[in-house]
Amino acid sequence: MTQQEMLAKLTNISSLNDLQEYIQRVINARGFGDETAADALLMLVEEVGELAKAIRKSRGMFVDPDRLENYGDIEGELADCFVLLLSIANAEKINLFDALIAKETENCNRHWEKSS
Repeated sequence: MTQQEMLAKLTNISSLNDLQEYIQRVINARGFGDETAADALLMLVEEVGELAKAIRKSRGMFVDPDRLENYGDIEGELADCFVLLLSIANAEKINLFDALIAKETENCNRHWEKSS
């Protein structure tokens, strides 16, 4: 199955598990299947920096006009970060949906307030 065919199977009602499985398939198809969680984490840190640049650009903050081509759009940079987050979960054999539910169950029992 081609990457385009795999992508076409995703819809706006695809589950997090569907997305995580898709990312594993395309990562393998693109030749990145042997990368470790540490490899993906380094790439995620880089992408978070690119997301920061995109947000700075969209907010009218100072940017280097000679490097404006290095400032992507927020949507694309968020998607890159999400792909790498799913890649890390896959490399660590973590079902991100289950991890999210467990963590939010814990968070629901916590008390939050602003510090003064």
